[in-house]
Amino acid sequence: MWTDEELAGRIDQAVDWLRERVSEAKAKGLVVGISGGVDSAVVAGLCSRAFPDNCIGVVMPSHSDPEDKEDALWIAEGFELKAIEVNLGGAHTQIMGQVKKSLESQGCKLEGEKLSQGNLKARLRMSTLYAVANALNYMVVGTDNAPESYTGYFTKYGDGGVDILPISSLTKAEVRAWAKMLGLPMRIATRVPTAGLWPGQTDESEMGLTYDLIDRYLLGEKVLPEVQERIETLHRQSEHKRHLPPSLELPKLKGLD
Repeated sequence: MWTDEELAGRIDQAVDWLRERVSEAKAKGLVVGISGGVDSAVVAGLCSRAFPDNCIGVVMPSHSDPEDKEDALWIAEGFELKAIEVNLGGAHTQIMGQVKKSLESQGCKLEGEKLSQGNLKARLRMSTLYAVANALNYMVVGTDNAPESYTGYFTKYGDGGVDILPISSLTKAEVRAWAKMLGLPMRIATRVPTAGLWPGQTDESEMGLTYDLIDRYLLGEKVLPEVQERIETLHRQSEHKRHLPPSLELPKLKGLD
């Protein structure tokens, strides 16, 4: 495992990197969505170190577990990070209700309603973060880790819609180690990972894999063939999420004579 000195050095590098990105963009600070989970908690800690006076955390409940909001606000307070709450429950209900009603009026069969509702939550959060960022000339900081980035476990134009990603090269184990170095308690570091997209939803049940297995694979350790195939299948299927949309390039038309 890593020494405290190694972890502290890598955290300092991340903080410097955030400052450099903000300076390059001629922005003034950072905004991060805080969910109560370890990934967003670590990113909040990095942001508060990089810009103690120009950083804001946004808590965005949407028919969520009340404990998520409590933990998110507690994390912000612990890092002395300014925080605002924007409840998205009403907007989510209204938009999804209109979508369902309109589709059903056209005789459309809803085949992926749960996924649609969950991804809408993530995209409403993205829009909210950018509304805050644009108002303050801040940059939106993402919270995806290495297993999520590699397998595509993020919503396209949702939590994948950010300006910068400071922990996307970290395994889940590293994220938890950084959490400890940043002074976060074990109950946050070891919390069951969930995107909070619907009741009872967890990251690992959706992926069909544990973070530990994905960590080991990404570190080059040997895993069972079926585990490797599952990880690589997720990676292939999510390739489109890691690139700009393909565009049709047509030959230029000659002008009229």
